[in-house]
Amino acid sequence: MLSPQLINWLLLSFLVITWGTSFMVTSIAIAGGLSPLTITLLRIALGAGVITLFAYSRGLRLPFSAKSWGSFMILGLFGSALPFLLISWGQQTVPSATTGVLMAVMPFVTMLIAHYFVEGERFNRYKMMGLILAFSGVTFILNPFAAGSVDLLGALAILTAASSYALNTVLIRLLPKFNPLIAGSGMLLCGLLLILPFILSDAQTIIDELRYVAGPDALMAVIWLGCMPAGVASIVYFIVVNRAGPSFLSNCNFLIPVVAYFAGTLILGEAVSSNSLIALIGILTGIGLTRVSR
Repeated sequence: MLSPQLINWLLLSFLVITWGTSFMVTSIAIAGGLSPLTITLLRIALGAGVITLFAYSRGLRLPFSAKSWGSFMILGLFGSALPFLLISWGQQTVPSATTGVLMAVMPFVTMLIAHYFVEGERFNRYKMMGLILAFSGVTFILNPFAAGSVDLLGALAILTAASSYALNTVLIRLLPKFNPLIAGSGMLLCGLLLILPFILSDAQTIIDELRYVAGPDALMAVIWLGCMPAGVASIVYFIVVNRAGPSFLSNCNFLIPVVAYFAGTLILGEAVSSNSLIALIGILTGIGLTRVSR
């Protein structure tokens, strides 16, 4: 029989692999002919379906109050619609390995926002050193004069997505509390509502993409993105938080960028650049420094 600690690590490994490879899978969907809007639509819709069905199977129900749905709408914007669209758009020009490294700045942006808006989340010298190291690493990727530099607009879109996730993390702590599964369901459903006007205005293009342009690899990729990283992994996330706590879950911050980097370089054959390696080392070292203060 597996020990509780081993089960926790197995669940964490599932999250790391699922979320870490999501950037690689997004690249496959883009290469297969799907647009950022189509990827975002299917990712949110399928994820919302998985979480909502699971929540309802557990006897949970979405609230009806306008205040609750106002909170879900805010979370839907910063936790799904905006970052999903920005990541897909940015990955049209930025390799998945580099995307994973850039997304690793999220905990630092969270820390920066929380310093001003969350009681008890104050900067100290270790957090400041970690922040400086992390953003110094990012400059290696953004430097347009360095060998292996990436498209600046694409990289900025991905950094904006990371910042959106970070803001969402702080908002979850400040907004009214909900059952995590209900919060996840409401967030994705509202994310779907937010992109609905764009979907309706471009519906024929999306239909044509799915019917005539996208290959089987792209379709399988986007189904995976919706059902697994946005759906099942979100459920496992809540299970791990309840079983082992947020501190244990924060190990993901170290592991996801590493998985993302090597999934892109080893599986997709993306180029290994010294810039991205230096950035990865700098960001991971920065994350380690922020944990010294705990």
